[in-house]
Amino acid sequence: MNPVMKRRAGVLAGLAVVAVLAYFVFVHWWFTVPMLAMGDRIQELRDQQQLLRAEIAQKPQLELALAGVRAFEEGNPGFLPESNRQLATAALVQRLEAVVEGTTGGAASCRITARTPSESRVEEPFVRATVKVTLRCGMGELAAILHALESGSPQLFIDNLDLLSRRSFLGNAREGGALEVSFDLYGYLKTPATAGEGG
Repeated sequence: MNPVMKRRAGVLAGLAVVAVLAYFVFVHWWFTVPMLAMGDRIQELRDQQQLLRAEIAQKPQLELALAGVRAFEEGNPGFLPESNRQLATAALVQRLEAVVEGTTGGAASCRITARTPSESRVEEPFVRATVKVTLRCGMGELAAILHALESGSPQLFIDNLDLLSRRSFLGNAREGGALEVSFDLYGYLKTPATAGEGG
């Protein structure tokens, strides 16, 4: 290769290096990189748009499923139908009295001696209506009463059951086989409990 060709090749190589440097300094970082980032962002937005369209297309099915859940909850026998704790507590007392009356036929051997509304201090997802109950009755009648309370609708629960034999308490057989019974009778309202309201 003659000197002129070598010089020309050197000049062309130098121009190529200068052109590459000029591209990276003036074009790549100021134009190409932002355009590539913008292309990525556009693709990300397109993906989000497709997801949103898919969710919007599912809206009728979701609304139908939600309506089914609401209808089930409205007819759910697990919840007390009353709108607040006070009404639900009064309904619990009425149901207790009706069950005791229906089970014992009004016999004096089984009677309610106390029924006191109570508020639970335990935080729960739904509002709880509670009545503290004291009964005096025989074991067979008690079993029938508890079964009737827990197996009915709406669903009720019994907690803190305490039995005391009247014979051992009085020291004689005057009360026969009567028991002094105390328990908490409670159920839940459909209303979700708020942060400031105890279960």
